[in-house]
Amino acid sequence: MGGSLRLCSGAEAVQKFGRAGWIVSRQRGSHVMMVKPGYEYTLSIPQHDELGPGLLRKLIRQAGLSVDQFNDL
Repeated sequence: MGGSLRLCSGAEAVQKFGRAGWIVSRQRGSHVMMVKPGYEYTLSIPQHDELGPGLLRKLIRQAGLSVDQFNDL
């Protein structure tokens, strides 16, 4: 399936998904919501210092990316 997942902060995740074409639609409390035309999911990214590996993998899967693609962003 690919390489190992590099953990990152919520802010870094927002930047990476932004490079993949996702747009910040709104922020609710400590969560940034990102949308992308043509995708059914809204990514909800908590603004923590470090996102857990399970959550990060779920977000990457919902975004239609592989772990390697995410790491390269």
